[in-house]
Amino acid sequence: MTSPIKLGGVHHAAYRCKDAKETVEWYEKMLGMTYTTAFAEDHVPSTGEYDPYMHVFLDAGNGNILAFFELPNQPGMGRDENTPTWVQHLAFRVGSYDELVAAKAHLEANGVDVLGPTHHGIFKSIYFFDPNGHRVELACDIGTDEQYAELRRVAPLMLDEWSRTKKAPRHADWLHTAANE
Repeated sequence: MTSPIKLGGVHHAAYRCKDAKETVEWYEKMLGMTYTTAFAEDHVPSTGEYDPYMHVFLDAGNGNILAFFELPNQPGMGRDENTPTWVQHLAFRVGSYDELVAAKAHLEANGVDVLGPTHHGIFKSIYFFDPNGHRVELACDIGTDEQYAELRRVAPLMLDEWSRTKKAPRHADWLHTAANE
């Protein structure tokens, strides 16, 4: 299948926040993001409905923008109670394991509870929550070019197996099995 659409990356990803100012300040202080833009309107441009909001944008690096909506007239924020808290998260790349460890120390020094580093085979990461309850991950790649190439090669096979069985071997087991085929 071929699509006529050629994407140029993610323009922005938008989430809800409890307090726009607190959110901007937290992401600036904790993750070094730059606050770039805000829109505040009474009517939603795409639907025309009345729903005052503040929409803030933060630069996460490399042209990636993270945005938040504060919606004061909507019911309080909630989460999908049928989805475990570890599933929905924002993951950001850091340049090295040393940067990951330094980030953990910085976050903890500022009162943030941090889980990890967790080893995922080809990357290591830490996890924590922002003031809105969104889970955030910082990850550093540690795999080799060969490992990433092998993962790309077996990805369709893993997806097919998952679709058939809803049970899949762990990545390392799959790579070992695929290498011996």
